[in-house]
Amino acid sequence: MRITTWNINSVRLRIGLVERFLSEVKPDVLCLQETKCTDDQFPAKAFAKAGYKHHAVAGQKAYHGVAIVAKKPFAAVERLQFCGKEDARHIAVTLGDGTVVHNFYVPAGGDEPDPKVNEKFAHKLSFIDEMAAHFKGRGDEPMVLVGDLNIAPHEHDVWSHKQLLKVVSHTPVEVEGLEKVRAAAPFTDVMRALTPDDEKLYTWWSYRAKDWRASNRGRRLDHVWVTKPLEARALAKGQKAFTIHDHVRDWEKPSDHAPVTVQFGK
Repeated sequence: MRITTWNINSVRLRIGLVERFLSEVKPDVLCLQETKCTDDQFPAKAFAKAGYKHHAVAGQKAYHGVAIVAKKPFAAVERLQFCGKEDARHIAVTLGDGTVVHNFYVPAGGDEPDPKVNEKFAHKLSFIDEMAAHFKGRGDEPMVLVGDLNIAPHEHDVWSHKQLLKVVSHTPVEVEGLEKVRAAAPFTDVMRALTPDDEKLYTWWSYRAKDWRASNRGRRLDHVWVTKPLEARALAKGQKAFTIHDHVRDWEKPSDHAPVTVQFGK
């Protein structure tokens, strides 16, 4: 089974890129974030034509939004709200084998890493606190948590640890909060479990760079985590178990995020 997560930054604008990716990679399940459309605007026909007839969508006009599409039917669909906001940041599906896939788009948090003066940052911290509470003690359940978590937790998940310590997405308070979420179940961070701690891992590169590949000032904002019942399947193929499809960042008018695919063994 292959599961891909991708912050698409407008699914309608980039549906051509999505179709190209599905034809090339052929994941069984595709989890999208920042779809930026209402449920009725979701390009369901295009996905069905590509072989992905089953959709779980949580959308809103112009902002946020998450979706999961798959080749096979879902046994169940769940939408959760966090921080009392109906802002379309979570969708979950139960697959036929009982695996539950949680797809998240965590708030970015604005520019100022101070919750006292920046409501967006306060929202982000509250959101991850509620995530931790939701998953506490549920490590025996077969769950996959994916998405744009908007936090690069490890030293080598950013291009410069020292320069980004006071930049939203890599501040100590965010990193500590995300670790509480991971430890709550607990989850295994698949990409880091398969990669040495001193090796750089990025999934996002700013649009501001004229040549993003040459500057390579990236961050690992996109994640795939699994609980213990799925750990052996997620780690079975060693280094080949996951792929950051950074070549997609070179396509015409791309998202600033690259898709990430994890290959699950039997």
